[in-house]
Amino acid sequence: MYIERKLTPVVESHLFKNKAIIILGARQVGKSTLMQRVVKNLEGPVLTLNCDDPDVRALLDNINSATLRMLIGRNKVVAIDEAQRVANIGLMLKRIVDEYPEVQVLVSGSSSLRLKETINEPLTGRKYEYLMYPISTGELYATSGLLSTRQMLEARLIYGSYPDVLTHEDEAKNLLRTLADSYLYKDILEMDDVRKPVQLQKILVALALQLGSEVAYNEVARTVGNDPKTVERYIDLLEKCYVIYSLSGLSRNMRNELKKTKKIYFYDNGIRNAILQNYAPVELRGDMGALWENFFITERIKHNAYAGRHVNYYFWRTTSQQEIDLIEESDGEFSIFEMKWNPSKASAKFPVSFIEAYHPKEMHVITPENYLEFLI
Repeated sequence: MYIERKLTPVVESHLFKNKAIIILGARQVGKSTLMQRVVKNLEGPVLTLNCDDPDVRALLDNINSATLRMLIGRNKVVAIDEAQRVANIGLMLKRIVDEYPEVQVLVSGSSSLRLKETINEPLTGRKYEYLMYPISTGELYATSGLLSTRQMLEARLIYGSYPDVLTHEDEAKNLLRTLADSYLYKDILEMDDVRKPVQLQKILVALALQLGSEVAYNEVARTVGNDPKTVERYIDLLEKCYVIYSLSGLSRNMRNELKKTKKIYFYDNGIRNAILQNYAPVELRGDMGALWENFFITERIKHNAYAGRHVNYYFWRTTSQQEIDLIEESDGEFSIFEMKWNPSKASAKFPVSFIEAYHPKEMHVITPENYLEFLI
């Protein structure tokens, strides 16, 4: 089963406008498949280059004009996969865009750290850039319909939403193990300043165990036996490789709001559970509140991103333990969400102090009974 991706028509609408199209995202989320899908419907020859291949990297590193001209030949599309592996990829892409305006360049990369460093300046004004996620609820609904989407909720909470995992349910554990043991760390461990994969694994376990809780680098450092600066650097790298993301606490009006705090979430529930090697079913878990929170926030981020909405995300907490799970700020207005796995607790009240201070335009309690209303 192929699950149609939201980015497909977006990318197709921007073809042949004399700009490179850059698709970022974690490994195995479907970037290569998306590019194949797009070029399949195009007329004319296509040049496909996979930069995981050492011969391709050797060719592209510091390529000269004559070799570049021969490489492109009569191709009308150049599709470059895992472009972050090429040191000077940004300059090469700039040359293609400037010197071959009739050629469309499609580029994928799984590490924003390396790729953005090399393309941002050379490709200023010369690119469209998109972030691709594991399968979204909206994509699943569009492909499989309402009933199937509802039926798959518990499996997605445990095994996540990577394309291979969703389409090969009987192999979910093995696929996640491979993702967590190899692909997950590949880009990070190839960076010059990362020498301790064991420490990286310990940090990931600590973050997985604190899912939905505020994270302090000092506490994580004590847990894993490292210094806070190293922990902060590794967490930053994990964010730039699309393994985790963070929400900051909203603090603008009230003295007792917690400042300089963060919550760490995983882009995929399955990866989080694979790190802990815990695939226990929903009814046997003690962390369903955290899994539900991680799932909905991530799905909401996907939903807004694919819809082209520009949103800032926060959580909110005070010294008196009042809190809100998710705050969305868009055009100066706030929408607030509280996640409750148990529908019987759906009558949760939002803190009056927050409402009086920020005047949110929308307030929602999200349960398995109503979550689809906010994601499709």
